[in-house]
Amino acid sequence: MRRFFSTGNNNRTQEIIVAGVNVKITRKKIKNLNLSVRPPEGNVSLSIPYHCSNAEAIQFIQNNLPWICSKQDEVRQKFQKNNNFEDGGSVRYLGQDIAVKIEYKMGRNKIDLTQGGFVIRISPGTTEQEKIKLLDNWYRSELKKIIPRLLAKWQPIVGKEVDEWGIRKMRTRWGTCNIAAKRIWLNLELAKKNPDALEYVVVHELTHLHERYHNAHFKQLMTQFLPDWKERKIRLNLE
Repeated sequence: MRRFFSTGNNNRTQEIIVAGVNVKITRKKIKNLNLSVRPPEGNVSLSIPYHCSNAEAIQFIQNNLPWICSKQDEVRQKFQKNNNFEDGGSVRYLGQDIAVKIEYKMGRNKIDLTQGGFVIRISPGTTEQEKIKLLDNWYRSELKKIIPRLLAKWQPIVGKEVDEWGIRKMRTRWGTCNIAAKRIWLNLELAKKNPDALEYVVVHELTHLHERYHNAHFKQLMTQFLPDWKERKIRLNLE
């Protein structure tokens, strides 16, 4: 079954259902069709060139249905594994699976990390998305404590300082560096990773203040500052 729903001006964004799969289609100034499946629920997005017809988009989706379904299962299982908000489940923090204890009570939702694990106090009726937001806010507050210590350690070693840094969710990068503004952004998901991986990303972004590109000079500097950076990078992407 195919159904279209216009969600934007000039039909630049549409929602379509193909074989029971909801796909958000966005027309952009691009050359190729780009398909993605995003956590936590496996939402499917397809970016297409302006000249691409609806029929071509549908055919592309149909051709990739096996991959879409497989990827949806993968991201849902991975999210469930790392974010099991049920009492007795676990969530990921700094490379470890931390046990979760849920306490239902009226009042402000909050998270405490104790020796026994996470104690998540929530009001009855709290939705899954509200739980995710609660955990994301907790991750953000913890990273705001950790990152200044890493910058204090590594800025003198790298020989560069940032004027500004921040934390945000990013789909394809662990960090970014605006060289002109001397500003770095770090991915919120790093709160789930091993501390060595977070440290690697901080050094990586600081090194971009010396060298914009990932060329031989950049790699030479990384080896000088953090000799085991390659191993850390591999672990970061494998976790």
